[in-house]
Amino acid sequence: MVQIARNVTMADWGFLSPGQCLIHDRDGKYCPAFQHIIDEAGVKRVPLPPRSPNLDAYAERWVRSVKEEALSCLILFGERSLRHVLSEYESHYHAERPHQGQGTMILLPVPRHRTQSNEPIQCRERLGGLLKYYDREAA
Repeated sequence: MVQIARNVTMADWGFLSPGQCLIHDRDGKYCPAFQHIIDEAGVKRVPLPPRSPNLDAYAERWVRSVKEEALSCLILFGERSLRHVLSEYESHYHAERPHQGQGTMILLPVPRHRTQSNEPIQCRERLGGLLKYYDREAA
């Protein structure tokens, strides 16, 4: 693990640079020598809380959703296109997509002023039609 810490913090090709964060669990493989190398490189260590098994489950579910609904259907060219897709998906996930675990509610709905409930429903799209949602027209 000490060698891995050296590899990920190398100046030329390591992907962890000063100012970034490394989130890790409290496994014994992250020994004090590993932690020391990461700290010396200027990377902030964020150990997960003890006895928090559901943290991985929530992260894995989100990763599975984004892979199935967006990433597996696209060909991406570089980090910029990946960041664009992820930001669009995040907006869709929080503000437009109903969640079954929350009683088919939208997590962070965008407030809209409506005057009548019989306004026409429109299909709105993100990522060129890959992500669709339906909404009434704003007044």
